[in-house]
Amino acid sequence: MLRRVSSERFDLSGRTVLVTGAARGLGRAIALAFAEAGADVALGLRDVSRDDGLADEIRSLGCRALPLQMDVSQLDQVEAAVAATVEELGALDLLVNNAGGGAGHVPAEDVSLEAFQRTLDVNLRGTLFACQAAFSSMRERGFGRIVNISSQAGLVALPGEAVYCAAKAAVSHLTRCLAVEWGRYGINANSVAPTFIRTPGTERSLSDPIFKAEVEERIAALHRIGEPDEVAGAVVFLCSPAASLITGETLVIDGGWTVR
Repeated sequence: MLRRVSSERFDLSGRTVLVTGAARGLGRAIALAFAEAGADVALGLRDVSRDDGLADEIRSLGCRALPLQMDVSQLDQVEAAVAATVEELGALDLLVNNAGGGAGHVPAEDVSLEAFQRTLDVNLRGTLFACQAAFSSMRERGFGRIVNISSQAGLVALPGEAVYCAAKAAVSHLTRCLAVEWGRYGINANSVAPTFIRTPGTERSLSDPIFKAEVEERIAALHRIGEPDEVAGAVVFLCSPAASLITGETLVIDGGWTVR
């Protein structure tokens, strides 16, 4: 039977999501977008005492908010945050692994072991073990949606970002593997790969007019820097009933950068 597309296909009322790296920038926009779609939101924060009013803003939208201490490089905090989400909010239906970051612009020949390990810990190890921590609850309910934040850096080579590029490429491929292994349990796993987005994390780089102009030129179709809401909407879509047959995919949100 043909289904009509309606707003209900994008409604997440009654669902619970955990968003890592939720304090600012892209994570904050994603958390608010889920609340606007009706979901209760657990906020994974590197410093639980600093959410800059995010929990209150989510509650003002009529949804529950649960701030959690969750430095994704600390696996005990990852496991505790997932357990607290299930205990306090009653379930963990949706997981968004947004926490990540690079080690700055460093030529490959100068990358230190410490910087290499830190970049993999935050981007790849944290993502895998957050998924693993969420798995048992999702398997028990026979339902789960995972969205991992990769990057266009996982698809193209950015000079001075070799380790970050490799880590984000690994996140995309990890997502495919999880989709294949966990689909039998009703768990969909996808990733999104944004271009440069205007956030506090990119503010310093984009304040350089030469760098900004180069980035805008590379974004081949639209020639502008992305905004957090333009990524958040795609993440919510991938967790919605409208995307129920989509799994193992990386949705590239790059304004045309990688089509060149």
